[in-house]
Amino acid sequence: MSVQTPSSPASNAGQPLAFVSAQALRERMHEAVNDTHLRQSFRGAMDFLMAKRAVQFPDPEELDSLRVLSEHIRQYSLSKLPDLLEQLETSLVRNGVQVHWAETPDEANAIMLEIARRHAAKLIVKGKSMVSEEIEFNHAMEAAGIGALESDMGEYIVQLAGEKPSHIIMPAIHQTKQQIAKLFAEHIPGVEYTDNVDALIQIGRRVLREKFEEADIGLSGVNFAVAETGTLCLVENEGNGRMCTTVPKVHIAITGIEKVVEKLEHVAPLFSILTRSATGQAVSTYFNMITGPRRSTDQDGPEEVHLVLLDNGRSQAYADEQLRKTLQCIRCGACMNHCPVYTRIGGHAYGTTYPGPIGKIISPHMMGLEQTHLLPTASSLCGACGEVCPVKIPIPELLIRLRGEAQSAPRADPAMVGQGAAYDPKISLLWKMWAGLYSRPSTYRAFSWLATRFRALTPARQRGWTAARTPLKPAPRRLRDMLKDRT
Repeated sequence: MSVQTPSSPASNAGQPLAFVSAQALRERMHEAVNDTHLRQSFRGAMDFLMAKRAVQFPDPEELDSLRVLSEHIRQYSLSKLPDLLEQLETSLVRNGVQVHWAETPDEANAIMLEIARRHAAKLIVKGKSMVSEEIEFNHAMEAAGIGALESDMGEYIVQLAGEKPSHIIMPAIHQTKQQIAKLFAEHIPGVEYTDNVDALIQIGRRVLREKFEEADIGLSGVNFAVAETGTLCLVENEGNGRMCTTVPKVHIAITGIEKVVEKLEHVAPLFSILTRSATGQAVSTYFNMITGPRRSTDQDGPEEVHLVLLDNGRSQAYADEQLRKTLQCIRCGACMNHCPVYTRIGGHAYGTTYPGPIGKIISPHMMGLEQTHLLPTASSLCGACGEVCPVKIPIPELLIRLRGEAQSAPRADPAMVGQGAAYDPKISLLWKMWAGLYSRPSTYRAFSWLATRFRALTPARQRGWTAARTPLKPAPRRLRDMLKDRT
Protein backbone atom coordinates (compact mmCIF):
# COMPACT_ATOMS: atom_id res chain seq x y z
CA MET A 1 0.00 0.00 0.00
CA SER A 2 1.22 3.49 -0.76
CA VAL A 3 0.17 7.11 -0.61
CA GLN A 4 -0.96 8.75 -3.82
CA THR A 5 -2.00 12.22 -4.88
CA PRO A 6 -5.74 12.42 -5.49
CA SER A 7 -6.78 13.06 -9.06
CA SER A 8 -8.49 16.33 -9.94
CA PRO A 9 -12.25 16.20 -9.49
CA ALA A 10 -14.87 17.63 -11.78
CA SER A 11 -17.53 20.00 -10.48
CA ASN A 12 -19.25 21.48 -13.53
CA ALA A 13 -22.98 21.12 -14.00
CA GLY A 14 -23.88 17.85 -15.67
CA GLN A 15 -20.50 16.37 -14.82
CA PRO A 16 -19.49 13.97 -12.02
CA LEU A 17 -19.82 15.82 -8.73
CA ALA A 18 -16.63 14.84 -6.95
CA PHE A 19 -16.11 18.08 -5.05
CA VAL A 20 -17.06 21.74 -5.11
CA SER A 21 -14.74 24.65 -4.42
CA ALA A 22 -14.43 26.25 -1.02
CA GLN A 23 -16.54 29.21 -2.07
CA ALA A 24 -19.16 26.93 -3.62
CA LEU A 25 -19.22 24.93 -0.37
CA ARG A 26 -20.13 28.07 1.56
CA GLU A 27 -22.73 29.03 -1.02
CA ARG A 28 -24.31 25.58 -0.95
CA MET A 29 -24.48 25.63 2.83
CA HIS A 30 -26.21 29.03 2.82
CA GLU A 31 -28.67 27.84 0.16
CA ALA A 32 -29.45 24.69 2.15
CA VAL A 33 -29.97 26.58 5.41
CA ASN A 34 -32.35 28.97 3.64
CA ASP A 35 -34.30 26.12 2.05
CA THR A 36 -37.14 25.69 4.53
CA HIS A 37 -38.55 22.58 2.86
CA LEU A 38 -35.15 20.85 2.82
CA ARG A 39 -34.54 21.62 6.48
CA GLN A 40 -37.97 20.36 7.50
CA SER A 41 -37.55 17.18 5.45
CA PHE A 42 -34.15 16.37 6.91
CA ARG A 43 -35.18 17.28 10.44
CA GLY A 44 -38.14 14.93 10.27
CA ALA A 45 -36.15 12.12 8.64
CA MET A 46 -33.26 12.35 11.08
CA ASP A 47 -35.57 12.47 14.10
CA PHE A 48 -37.31 9.35 12.78
CA LEU A 49 -34.01 7.49 12.32
CA MET A 50 -32.69 8.51 15.72
CA ALA A 51 -35.90 7.28 17.37
CA LYS A 52 -35.69 3.94 15.53
CA ARG A 53 -32.08 3.47 16.60
CA ALA A 54 -32.93 4.27 20.22
CA VAL A 55 -35.63 1.56 20.22
CA GLN A 56 -33.08 -1.03 19.09
CA PHE A 57 -30.77 -0.26 22.03
CA PRO A 58 -32.99 -0.17 25.14
CA ASP A 59 -30.19 -1.48 27.36
CA PRO A 60 -27.29 1.02 27.62
CA GLU A 61 -24.94 -1.63 29.02
CA GLU A 62 -25.62 -3.99 26.12
CA LEU A 63 -25.02 -1.18 23.65
CA ASP A 64 -21.78 -0.17 25.32
CA SER A 65 -20.44 -3.71 25.42
CA LEU A 66 -21.35 -4.27 21.75
CA ARG A 67 -19.68 -0.99 20.76
CA VAL A 68 -16.53 -1.94 22.65
CA LEU A 69 -16.49 -5.40 21.05
CA SER A 70 -17.04 -3.94 17.56
CA GLU A 71 -14.31 -1.35 18.11
CA HIS A 72 -11.87 -4.07 19.17
CA ILE A 73 -12.73 -6.21 16.12
CA ARG A 74 -12.13 -3.31 13.75
CA GLN A 75 -8.91 -2.24 15.47
CA TYR A 76 -7.67 -5.83 15.53
CA SER A 77 -8.43 -6.21 11.82
CA LEU A 78 -6.65 -2.95 10.98
CA SER A 79 -3.62 -3.90 13.08
CA LYS A 80 -3.15 -6.91 10.79
CA LEU A 81 -4.43 -5.28 7.60
CA PRO A 82 -1.51 -6.03 5.22
CA ASP A 83 -1.40 -9.69 6.28
CA LEU A 84 -5.18 -10.06 6.18
CA LEU A 85 -5.36 -8.62 2.68
CA GLU A 86 -2.84 -11.18 1.46
CA GLN A 87 -4.74 -13.95 3.25
CA LEU A 88 -8.00 -12.70 1.72
CA GLU A 89 -6.51 -12.81 -1.77
CA THR A 90 -5.23 -16.35 -1.23
CA SER A 91 -8.61 -17.54 0.07
CA LEU A 92 -10.54 -15.87 -2.74
CA VAL A 93 -8.29 -17.27 -5.45
CA ARG A 94 -8.72 -20.71 -3.89
CA ASN A 95 -12.49 -20.18 -4.14
CA GLY A 96 -12.24 -19.23 -7.80
CA VAL A 97 -12.52 -15.44 -7.41
CA GLN A 98 -10.24 -13.20 -9.45
CA VAL A 99 -8.67 -10.47 -7.29
CA HIS A 100 -7.55 -7.08 -8.59
CA TRP A 101 -5.71 -4.28 -6.78
CA ALA A 102 -6.32 -0.60 -7.56
CA GLU A 103 -4.47 2.32 -6.03
CA THR A 104 -6.56 5.08 -7.62
CA PRO A 105 -10.11 5.50 -8.95
CA ASP A 106 -8.76 5.58 -12.50
CA GLU A 107 -7.05 2.23 -11.99
CA ALA A 108 -10.21 0.68 -10.53
CA ASN A 109 -12.32 1.91 -13.44
CA ALA A 110 -9.74 0.69 -15.95
CA ILE A 111 -9.78 -2.79 -14.39
CA MET A 112 -13.55 -3.05 -14.54
CA LEU A 113 -13.70 -1.55 -18.03
CA GLU A 114 -11.27 -4.21 -19.25
CA ILE A 115 -13.48 -6.95 -17.74
CA ALA A 116 -16.56 -5.41 -19.38
CA ARG A 117 -14.90 -5.17 -22.79
CA ARG A 118 -13.61 -8.73 -22.57
CA HIS A 119 -17.21 -9.88 -22.16
CA ALA A 120 -18.54 -7.41 -24.76
CA ALA A 121 -20.83 -6.02 -22.06
CA LYS A 122 -23.45 -3.46 -23.01
CA LEU A 123 -25.21 -3.12 -19.66
CA ILE A 124 -23.99 -3.34 -16.07
CA VAL A 125 -26.62 -3.48 -13.35
CA LYS A 126 -25.48 -2.31 -9.94
CA GLY A 127 -26.34 -3.06 -6.36
CA LYS A 128 -25.71 -0.33 -3.80
CA SER A 129 -22.02 0.56 -3.57
CA MET A 130 -20.64 3.81 -2.16
CA VAL A 131 -17.16 2.85 -3.40
CA SER A 132 -18.47 2.84 -6.97
CA GLU A 133 -19.81 6.34 -6.30
CA GLU A 134 -16.41 7.28 -4.93
CA ILE A 135 -14.65 6.36 -8.18
CA GLU A 136 -17.38 7.76 -10.48
CA PHE A 137 -17.92 4.28 -11.96
CA ASN A 138 -21.16 5.13 -13.78
CA HIS A 139 -19.61 8.04 -15.65
CA ALA A 140 -16.50 6.03 -16.54
CA MET A 141 -18.60 3.24 -18.05
CA GLU A 142 -20.94 5.62 -19.86
CA ALA A 143 -17.95 7.41 -21.37
CA ALA A 144 -16.89 4.04 -22.79
CA GLY A 145 -20.33 3.40 -24.23
CA ILE A 146 -21.43 0.91 -21.58
CA GLY A 147 -24.64 1.41 -19.62
CA ALA A 148 -24.47 1.35 -15.81
CA LEU A 149 -27.84 1.18 -14.09
CA GLU A 150 -28.46 1.54 -10.35
CA SER A 151 -30.86 -1.09 -8.99
CA ASP A 152 -31.15 0.14 -5.40
CA MET A 153 -34.36 2.20 -5.45
CA GLY A 154 -32.80 5.24 -3.82
CA GLU A 155 -29.73 5.10 -6.06
CA TYR A 156 -31.96 4.63 -9.09
CA ILE A 157 -33.89 7.78 -8.19
CA VAL A 158 -30.79 9.95 -7.77
CA GLN A 159 -29.34 8.51 -10.98
CA LEU A 160 -32.47 9.60 -12.87
CA ALA A 161 -32.11 13.03 -11.25
CA GLY A 162 -28.41 13.27 -12.18
CA GLU A 163 -27.45 13.70 -8.53
CA LYS A 164 -25.15 12.18 -5.95
CA PRO A 165 -26.61 10.29 -2.96
CA SER A 166 -27.35 12.71 -0.14
CA HIS A 167 -27.00 9.96 2.50
CA ILE A 168 -24.90 6.80 2.39
CA ILE A 169 -27.78 4.59 3.55
CA MET A 170 -30.79 6.47 2.12
CA PRO A 171 -29.54 8.08 -1.10
CA ALA A 172 -32.78 9.83 -2.08
CA ILE A 173 -33.84 11.01 1.37
CA HIS A 174 -33.89 14.61 0.10
CA GLN A 175 -36.48 13.83 -2.60
CA THR A 176 -40.23 14.16 -2.01
CA LYS A 177 -42.71 11.69 -3.49
CA GLN A 178 -43.91 14.44 -5.84
CA GLN A 179 -40.37 14.99 -7.13
CA ILE A 180 -39.89 11.25 -7.61
CA ALA A 181 -43.23 10.99 -9.42
CA LYS A 182 -42.14 13.75 -11.80
CA LEU A 183 -38.79 12.02 -12.43
CA PHE A 184 -40.46 8.72 -13.26
CA ALA A 185 -42.99 10.38 -15.58
CA GLU A 186 -40.23 12.28 -17.42
CA HIS A 187 -37.63 9.51 -17.70
CA ILE A 188 -39.50 6.18 -17.88
CA PRO A 189 -41.37 5.63 -21.16
CA GLY A 190 -45.08 4.94 -20.80
CA VAL A 191 -45.28 6.01 -17.15
CA GLU A 192 -47.85 8.61 -16.15
CA TYR A 193 -47.52 10.91 -13.17
CA THR A 194 -48.56 9.39 -9.86
CA ASP A 195 -47.40 10.26 -6.37
CA ASN A 196 -48.75 7.05 -4.86
CA VAL A 197 -45.74 5.59 -3.08
CA ASP A 198 -46.70 1.94 -3.60
CA ALA A 199 -47.29 2.57 -7.31
CA LEU A 200 -43.91 4.30 -7.64
CA ILE A 201 -42.14 1.38 -6.01
CA GLN A 202 -43.88 -1.09 -8.33
CA ILE A 203 -42.90 0.99 -11.36
CA GLY A 204 -39.26 0.99 -10.28
CA ARG A 205 -39.29 -2.73 -9.58
CA ARG A 206 -40.82 -3.53 -12.95
CA VAL A 207 -38.16 -1.54 -14.82
CA LEU A 208 -35.31 -2.98 -12.80
CA ARG A 209 -36.56 -6.57 -13.06
CA GLU A 210 -36.26 -6.35 -16.84
CA LYS A 211 -32.75 -4.92 -16.59
CA PHE A 212 -31.53 -7.77 -14.36
CA GLU A 213 -32.36 -10.18 -17.18
CA GLU A 214 -30.67 -8.02 -19.82
CA ALA A 215 -27.49 -7.17 -17.90
CA ASP A 216 -24.18 -8.72 -18.89
CA ILE A 217 -22.45 -7.87 -15.61
CA GLY A 218 -23.63 -7.31 -12.04
CA LEU A 219 -21.69 -4.99 -9.75
CA SER A 220 -21.93 -4.85 -5.96
CA GLY A 221 -20.18 -3.43 -2.96
CA VAL A 222 -18.88 -5.41 0.02
CA ASN A 223 -19.71 -4.78 3.67
CA PHE A 224 -17.25 -7.30 5.11
CA ALA A 225 -14.60 -9.47 3.45
CA VAL A 226 -13.54 -12.49 5.52
CA ALA A 227 -9.86 -13.32 5.06
CA GLU A 228 -9.96 -16.81 6.57
CA THR A 229 -12.74 -18.17 4.33
CA GLY A 230 -12.64 -15.82 1.33
CA THR A 231 -16.26 -14.79 1.91
CA LEU A 232 -17.74 -11.52 0.65
CA CYS A 233 -20.62 -10.35 2.86
CA LEU A 234 -23.27 -8.00 1.51
CA VAL A 235 -25.96 -6.37 3.68
CA GLU A 236 -29.15 -5.12 1.98
CA ASN A 237 -32.91 -4.74 2.26
CA GLU A 238 -34.34 -4.76 -1.26
CA GLY A 239 -32.97 -7.96 -2.79
CA ASN A 240 -31.32 -6.06 -5.63
CA GLY A 241 -27.90 -6.99 -4.30
CA ARG A 242 -28.78 -10.66 -4.49
CA MET A 243 -30.11 -10.21 -8.03
CA CYS A 244 -26.97 -8.37 -9.16
CA THR A 245 -24.72 -11.07 -7.77
CA THR A 246 -26.60 -14.10 -9.10
CA VAL A 247 -28.45 -13.31 -12.36
CA PRO A 248 -25.73 -11.84 -14.65
CA LYS A 249 -23.01 -14.19 -15.87
CA VAL A 250 -20.28 -11.99 -14.40
CA HIS A 251 -20.20 -10.47 -10.90
CA ILE A 252 -17.75 -7.70 -10.00
CA ALA A 253 -17.46 -6.66 -6.35
CA ILE A 254 -15.58 -3.53 -5.34
CA THR A 255 -14.56 -2.47 -1.85
CA GLY A 256 -12.05 -0.41 0.07
CA ILE A 257 -9.07 -2.27 1.50
CA GLU A 258 -10.22 -1.56 5.06
CA LYS A 259 -13.34 -3.78 4.90
CA VAL A 260 -11.46 -7.01 5.64
CA VAL A 261 -11.89 -8.98 8.89
CA GLU A 262 -9.99 -12.07 9.90
CA LYS A 263 -12.69 -14.60 10.80
CA LEU A 264 -16.33 -15.23 10.00
CA GLU A 265 -17.17 -14.99 13.71
CA HIS A 266 -16.02 -11.35 13.63
CA VAL A 267 -18.82 -10.48 11.22
CA ALA A 268 -21.74 -11.28 13.54
CA PRO A 269 -21.23 -8.44 16.09
CA LEU A 270 -20.49 -5.94 13.31
CA PHE A 271 -23.58 -7.00 11.37
CA SER A 272 -25.72 -6.73 14.48
CA ILE A 273 -24.64 -3.22 15.35
CA LEU A 274 -24.57 -2.07 11.72
CA THR A 275 -28.24 -2.72 10.97
CA ARG A 276 -29.47 -1.35 14.29
CA SER A 277 -27.33 1.79 13.98
CA ALA A 278 -28.13 2.43 10.32
CA THR A 279 -31.88 1.98 9.86
CA GLY A 280 -33.06 0.92 13.31
CA GLN A 281 -33.65 -2.67 12.17
CA ALA A 282 -32.94 -5.66 14.36
CA VAL A 283 -31.62 -7.35 11.22
CA SER A 284 -31.58 -6.49 7.53
CA THR A 285 -33.89 -8.25 5.08
CA TYR A 286 -31.01 -9.88 3.21
CA PHE A 287 -27.52 -10.93 4.23
CA ASN A 288 -25.56 -12.36 1.30
CA MET A 289 -22.42 -14.47 1.69
CA ILE A 290 -20.54 -14.94 -1.57
CA THR A 291 -17.72 -17.47 -1.76
CA GLY A 292 -17.09 -17.79 -5.47
CA PRO A 293 -18.59 -18.40 -8.92
CA ARG A 294 -21.29 -20.94 -9.67
CA ARG A 295 -20.36 -24.55 -9.03
CA SER A 296 -21.63 -27.53 -11.01
CA THR A 297 -24.17 -28.32 -8.28
CA ASP A 298 -25.49 -24.75 -7.95
CA GLN A 299 -28.86 -23.75 -9.38
CA ASP A 300 -27.82 -20.17 -10.11
CA GLY A 301 -24.97 -17.73 -9.75
CA PRO A 302 -22.37 -16.05 -11.95
CA GLU A 303 -19.86 -17.96 -14.00
CA GLU A 304 -17.15 -15.47 -13.11
CA VAL A 305 -16.53 -13.42 -9.94
CA HIS A 306 -14.05 -10.56 -9.54
CA LEU A 307 -13.08 -8.48 -6.50
CA VAL A 308 -11.48 -5.06 -6.88
CA LEU A 309 -9.67 -3.85 -3.75
CA LEU A 310 -9.34 -0.06 -3.77
CA ASP A 311 -6.85 2.09 -1.88
CA ASN A 312 -7.62 5.70 -2.90
CA GLY A 313 -5.95 7.36 0.09
CA ARG A 314 -6.79 4.68 2.65
CA SER A 315 -3.14 3.69 3.03
CA GLN A 316 -2.38 7.30 3.91
CA ALA A 317 -4.80 7.14 6.82
CA TYR A 318 -3.51 3.70 7.75
CA ALA A 319 0.08 4.97 8.05
CA ASP A 320 -0.80 7.31 10.96
CA GLU A 321 -1.79 5.68 14.26
CA GLN A 322 -4.43 8.29 15.09
CA LEU A 323 -5.82 8.79 11.58
CA ARG A 324 -6.03 5.01 11.14
CA LYS A 325 -9.14 5.04 13.32
CA THR A 326 -10.96 6.62 10.38
CA LEU A 327 -10.82 3.21 8.67
CA GLN A 328 -12.84 1.56 11.45
CA CYS A 329 -16.01 2.90 9.80
CA ILE A 330 -18.65 0.31 8.80
CA ARG A 331 -20.73 2.86 6.82
CA CYS A 332 -23.86 2.85 8.98
CA GLY A 333 -24.61 6.57 8.67
CA ALA A 334 -25.47 7.02 12.36
CA CYS A 335 -23.07 9.96 12.63
CA MET A 336 -25.01 11.78 9.91
CA ASN A 337 -28.37 11.06 11.50
CA HIS A 338 -27.26 12.67 14.77
CA CYS A 339 -25.20 15.54 13.35
CA PRO A 340 -26.81 18.98 13.81
CA VAL A 341 -24.90 20.35 10.80
CA TYR A 342 -25.83 17.54 8.42
CA THR A 343 -29.45 17.72 9.58
CA ARG A 344 -29.62 21.37 8.52
CA ILE A 345 -27.75 21.31 5.22
CA GLY A 346 -28.21 17.76 3.89
CA GLY A 347 -25.64 15.72 2.02
CA HIS A 348 -25.30 17.62 -1.25
CA ALA A 349 -23.96 20.76 0.39
CA TYR A 350 -20.73 18.95 1.25
CA GLY A 351 -20.01 18.26 -2.42
CA THR A 352 -18.24 14.98 -1.69
CA THR A 353 -19.21 11.33 -2.09
CA TYR A 354 -19.26 10.80 1.68
CA PRO A 355 -21.14 13.63 3.44
CA GLY A 356 -21.58 14.34 7.12
CA PRO A 357 -19.07 13.64 9.90
CA ILE A 358 -17.56 10.53 8.28
CA GLY A 359 -17.09 12.45 5.05
CA LYS A 360 -15.26 15.22 6.86
CA ILE A 361 -12.61 12.82 8.13
CA ILE A 362 -12.28 10.43 5.18
CA SER A 363 -12.56 12.78 2.18
CA PRO A 364 -9.30 14.62 3.00
CA HIS A 365 -7.42 11.32 2.59
CA MET A 366 -9.10 10.57 -0.73
CA MET A 367 -8.84 14.06 -2.21
CA GLY A 368 -6.13 15.90 -0.29
CA LEU A 369 -6.45 18.79 2.15
CA GLU A 370 -6.00 21.39 -0.60
CA GLN A 371 -9.54 20.72 -1.73
CA THR A 372 -11.13 19.58 1.53
CA HIS A 373 -9.61 21.67 4.33
CA LEU A 374 -12.94 23.44 4.96
CA LEU A 375 -14.82 20.19 5.60
CA PRO A 376 -13.41 19.57 9.11
CA THR A 377 -14.38 23.12 10.08
CA ALA A 378 -18.04 22.54 9.14
CA SER A 379 -18.71 21.09 12.57
CA SER A 380 -19.90 22.33 15.94
CA LEU A 381 -17.71 19.70 17.68
CA CYS A 382 -20.73 18.81 19.82
CA GLY A 383 -19.51 15.21 19.95
CA ALA A 384 -22.79 13.54 18.96
CA CYS A 385 -21.13 11.69 16.07
CA GLY A 386 -18.52 10.13 18.35
CA GLU A 387 -21.13 9.20 20.96
CA VAL A 388 -23.26 7.19 18.52
CA CYS A 389 -20.56 5.68 16.32
CA PRO A 390 -21.01 1.88 16.64
CA VAL A 391 -17.27 1.26 16.35
CA LYS A 392 -16.32 4.23 18.56
CA ILE A 393 -14.41 6.30 16.02
CA PRO A 394 -13.30 9.47 17.88
CA ILE A 395 -14.61 11.73 15.12
CA PRO A 396 -14.31 15.05 17.04
CA GLU A 397 -10.66 14.30 17.84
CA LEU A 398 -9.95 13.50 14.20
CA LEU A 399 -11.69 16.70 13.07
CA ILE A 400 -9.42 18.71 15.36
CA ARG A 401 -6.39 16.83 14.07
CA LEU A 402 -7.32 17.55 10.45
CA ARG A 403 -7.90 21.22 11.26
CA GLY A 404 -4.42 21.31 12.73
CA GLU A 405 -2.90 19.57 9.70
CA ALA A 406 -4.50 22.11 7.39
CA GLN A 407 -3.58 25.19 9.45
CA SER A 408 -0.04 24.28 10.48
CA ALA A 409 3.02 25.36 8.51
CA PRO A 410 3.87 23.03 5.60
CA ARG A 411 6.32 20.30 6.57
CA ALA A 412 8.85 18.34 4.55
CA ASP A 413 7.37 15.02 5.71
CA PRO A 414 3.60 15.64 5.96
CA ALA A 415 1.27 13.02 7.40
CA MET A 416 -1.13 13.57 4.52
CA VAL A 417 -1.40 15.12 1.08
CA GLY A 418 -2.13 18.84 1.27
CA GLN A 419 -0.86 19.38 4.80
CA GLY A 420 -0.62 23.13 5.43
CA ALA A 421 -3.19 23.95 2.74
CA ALA A 422 -4.89 26.58 4.92
CA TYR A 423 -1.71 27.91 6.54
CA ASP A 424 -1.60 31.71 6.83
CA PRO A 425 1.58 33.30 8.29
CA LYS A 426 -0.38 36.30 9.58
CA ILE A 427 -2.90 34.11 11.40
CA SER A 428 -0.06 32.01 12.77
CA LEU A 429 1.66 35.14 14.11
CA LEU A 430 -1.56 36.31 15.75
CA TRP A 431 -1.96 33.00 17.55
CA LYS A 432 1.65 33.15 18.74
CA MET A 433 1.00 36.62 20.13
CA TRP A 434 -2.20 35.35 21.78
CA ALA A 435 -0.27 32.46 23.34
CA GLY A 436 2.35 34.88 24.61
CA LEU A 437 -0.27 37.12 26.23
CA TYR A 438 -2.24 34.33 27.87
CA SER A 439 0.69 32.20 29.03
CA ARG A 440 2.18 34.90 31.28
CA PRO A 441 0.07 36.35 34.13
CA SER A 442 1.77 39.74 33.98
CA THR A 443 1.21 40.27 30.26
CA TYR A 444 -2.38 38.98 30.52
CA ARG A 445 -3.18 41.44 33.33
CA ALA A 446 -1.68 44.31 31.36
CA PHE A 447 -3.54 43.35 28.19
CA SER A 448 -6.90 42.97 29.95
CA TRP A 449 -6.43 46.36 31.66
CA LEU A 450 -5.78 48.04 28.31
CA ALA A 451 -8.63 46.13 26.60
CA THR A 452 -11.24 47.44 29.06
CA ARG A 453 -10.00 51.01 28.72
CA PHE A 454 -9.89 51.03 24.93
CA ARG A 455 -12.89 48.77 24.25
CA ALA A 456 -14.45 51.47 22.05
CA LEU A 457 -11.74 50.73 19.46
CA THR A 458 -12.87 47.11 19.02
CA PRO A 459 -13.43 46.52 15.27
CA ALA A 460 -17.01 45.78 14.20
CA ARG A 461 -15.85 43.24 11.58
CA GLN A 462 -13.75 40.35 12.92
CA ARG A 463 -13.15 38.11 9.89
CA GLY A 464 -15.03 34.83 10.03
CA TRP A 465 -16.31 35.35 13.57
CA THR A 466 -18.75 38.14 12.68
CA ALA A 467 -20.03 36.32 9.59
CA ALA A 468 -22.60 34.64 11.86
CA ARG A 469 -21.97 36.16 15.31
CA THR A 470 -21.94 39.50 17.09
CA PRO A 471 -18.49 41.12 17.48
CA LEU A 472 -16.38 40.20 20.47
CA LYS A 473 -15.98 43.22 22.73
CA PRO A 474 -14.20 43.47 26.09
CA ALA A 475 -16.38 44.13 29.13
CA PRO A 476 -16.30 47.63 30.70
CA ARG A 477 -14.61 46.19 33.79
CA ARG A 478 -12.45 43.16 34.43
CA LEU A 479 -13.68 40.36 36.68
CA ARG A 480 -10.53 40.89 38.73
CA ASP A 481 -11.49 44.51 39.43
CA MET A 482 -15.09 43.64 40.31
CA LEU A 483 -13.94 40.99 42.78
CA LYS A 484 -11.62 43.52 44.43
CA ASP A 485 -14.56 45.86 44.99
CA ARG A 486 -16.51 43.08 46.75
CA THR A 487 -13.72 42.24 49.21
